[in-house]
Amino acid sequence: MTDQMPLVVVDAANVVGSVPDGWWWDRLGAARRLRDALVRDAAEGLAATGSVPDWAETGPLDVVLVVEGKARGLTGVPGVDVVGTSGSGDDEIVRLVAAARDADPGRRCAVVTADRELRARVTALGAVPVGPRAVRRS
Repeated sequence: MTDQMPLVVVDAANVVGSVPDGWWWDRLGAARRLRDALVRDAAEGLAATGSVPDWAETGPLDVVLVVEGKARGLTGVPGVDVVGTSGSGDDEIVRLVAAARDADPGRRCAVVTADRELRARVTALGAVPVGPRAVRRS
């Protein structure tokens, strides 16, 4: 096992889009709210939803939020790094997971998304997919 913090990569578009709360009127604002909520998850761990591995239920976690489109201008905050992409967010997530695995094959990694194709792609790289409810706390 590695000494590095577990990595959690969050598919911003998928997580924001999982709740019909008017996010489409302000995509950047919705991504900002998600980023700010993730600060708590980075410190304390993800919500226990059944799909979240035990190691991700306690912090600290290394959290990376991947944004695209109109949310691309979002910047990181202490506890949450933000990666903006002008291309496919899914491809960027796969790239980040592969790079983490290549740098440290023992590092634990989870990807927060409900996208079936992305879940399959990151599972093939050794990451654990978890659903959006893991980061949506009321």
